[in-house]
Amino acid sequence: MTRTPRAFTLIELLVVIAIIAILMAIMMPALSRVKDQARDQACRSNLKSVGLGIHMYLQDQDFTMPDMHTHTNNTNGHLWWDAAGNPLRAGDDRAYWGIAFYRYLEDREVFGCAAWRNFAETVAKDLLYGGDPKLIYTSAFGANGWLTKENTVRIPRHSEVIVAHDHAEPRIENGNASNSDMLFVGPSGTNLTHYRQGGARANWYRAIFRHNIRSLDEFETAGTLNTLWLDGHVTSLRETTGEDVRKRWYDPLDKN
Repeated sequence: MTRTPRAFTLIELLVVIAIIAILMAIMMPALSRVKDQARDQACRSNLKSVGLGIHMYLQDQDFTMPDMHTHTNNTNGHLWWDAAGNPLRAGDDRAYWGIAFYRYLEDREVFGCAAWRNFAETVAKDLLYGGDPKLIYTSAFGANGWLTKENTVRIPRHSEVIVAHDHAEPRIENGNASNSDMLFVGPSGTNLTHYRQGGARANWYRAIFRHNIRSLDEFETAGTLNTLWLDGHVTSLRETTGEDVRKRWYDPLDKN
């Protein structure tokens, strides 16, 4: 006897769809966290590679940093080339600091961070001076502006001095701490002045503590930032208002 195949009823299909939707709702946050962790690890790996290149440079230069910020008054940029497509030198107007170490790495990609790309093109409109926004994909780390050729030779412990971290600003200013990009708290009681609420760069704040984000608040991510130290090791720092950050990590001659 031939049996007629029984088709699914509408209710059965709706139940299956509902079950799939529930499973997806459960799995998506987990998958998102895995992707975030992968991006975080990629950025940490790139920072370590940058640290290796810097260490090789220091070995060749009697452990003194290059003068990356002395040729002009506007070297705080993300660019590797000028408007005509010519390679920039370290210290040129709007040049990225990584240029100083390029021959030790020969790969611009190590200065990039996958977790940065969600914010890159927005920031690029303001910082790349009309250049290709994708250039910022290879200039995602901010360098410690205190580390000049003159200052490097006086550093007592390289393991306690920040070289760079994955900060939106290409150069971490080291002047008046109340008006700087360091994570150290200034006299006003708030660090990252430009990037906090009311600052000129407030719309970029979420491009700083951008790893393992847990909060969607405009000025709170509950995320982390990766930090490269002068001896080459990399650590992770949870979002902070700076009370637990020492100024001597940027300026080791300071006692704070």
